[in-house]
Amino acid sequence: ARYAHVLSSELGIAKGERVAVQVEKSPQALFLYLACLRAGLIYFPLNTAYPRAELDYFLGDAEPQVFICAPQTLPMAQELAIARNVPHVYTLDADGSGSWTERCQSAQTAFDTVVCQADDTATLLYTSGTTGRPKGAMLSHGNLAANSLTLHHAWGWQDGDVLLHALPLFHAHGLFVACHCALLNGSSMLFLPKFEARALMNWLPQATVFMGVPTYYTRLLAEADFGRQHCANMRLFISGSAPLLEQTFTAFQERTGHTILERYGMTETVMNISNPLNGPRHAGTVGLPLPGVSIRIIDDQGNDVDVGHIGRLLVKGDNVFKAYWRRPEKTAEEFTTDGYFITGDLALRDEDGYITLVGRSKDLIITGGYNVYPKEVERCIDLLDGVIESAVIGVPHNDYGEAVVAVVVKDKDRADVTDESLRVALETQLGGYKIPKRIIFTAELPRNAMGKVLKNVLRDEYCYQSAVGRGA
Repeated sequence: ARYAHVLSSELGIAKGERVAVQVEKSPQALFLYLACLRAGLIYFPLNTAYPRAELDYFLGDAEPQVFICAPQTLPMAQELAIARNVPHVYTLDADGSGSWTERCQSAQTAFDTVVCQADDTATLLYTSGTTGRPKGAMLSHGNLAANSLTLHHAWGWQDGDVLLHALPLFHAHGLFVACHCALLNGSSMLFLPKFEARALMNWLPQATVFMGVPTYYTRLLAEADFGRQHCANMRLFISGSAPLLEQTFTAFQERTGHTILERYGMTETVMNISNPLNGPRHAGTVGLPLPGVSIRIIDDQGNDVDVGHIGRLLVKGDNVFKAYWRRPEKTAEEFTTDGYFITGDLALRDEDGYITLVGRSKDLIITGGYNVYPKEVERCIDLLDGVIESAVIGVPHNDYGEAVVAVVVKDKDRADVTDESLRVALETQLGGYKIPKRIIFTAELPRNAMGKVLKNVLRDEYCYQSAVGRGA
């Protein structure tokens, strides 16, 4: 109420105006988000890793009235605010201190919540912008409410649940999925500033629900003493924001006795699909459409594909955003005439209705006229002995148009795992055109803050290197 009063009554920020926030995780940062919702303002979270140039673009595009930043970035924030006509700049530190909390200490503790309609914009989240300038997805109060209520029921939240929260707050996963479920349930949250495996292991016995990205699970498994004793009180482990490797799914199940629930969502839609709480959770799939979410998988002509066939994934429901910020032409491009959002993901549906993602449509490789879906090749490579993980990309090739290239992280002690040995192993599993023309070994794959592999970075790095090797 104090925060909302200062924003609305003292600073005079009107309903529908933006509040930009680039701060470290803290309870006060969560209060700030809730205050914006209460005051009818549009909350605009920014990744703490964004550098000056990106911040300049975001502030110019969104035109916020307030910019709340970390104390150490204040000089830069003030310069950008002057350049972009942002009238108010405050600081908020990870410990809750800063000029923002000081400003609010003496504010009134009563505030009449501003009435918002379901279609009113609640938050502005920018996409990653891997294929051009980032776009701002406008999520409405109705979008957030519909999704949160659905997840609260689908994942069986109950009295006594405690959420162990190690995700960042600038992302939909940590804010709209994790926090919303716990808040709707009236649950306590164990609020970790960031993910650290040892710290997480110490807190797990006091929690019942944990949500993480796949990297969190692999790092837990890398701790030799991590096991059932840490998870005895746990009810549910959930994974998302990036694909969960099948070997991670299986290893976690064997080590802890818990089966990770994998689900699928996007910035523009929050959650769409989830493995069931009660029922089989299939490794490598993201599960079944959530209640209220309709999906289609179509071919290039717009026809629904048969079971087991790969196509373009479309979604529709009250969870789907209404528009891109000030981009009506882009909004129109991303929706079908019957109102489905074009996710840009390729997927297939099995006979039980479970959805498997096979990659982004922009990642599709066309080599010699044949379509190669990177996920299919990655799944085969990842299951080979000595391989930790892989990413498959297409690079320009004079003869084939594109050549399949695999970037592989292997066990550092396995000198026997070579380009040749992996391609020989793949010959029994994949058609010849799908086998990588070149396999590149690396210590780690580039990822964004939520653990997604940045294939655009890999393509930029290797696109000018010829795809050499057998068959090239």
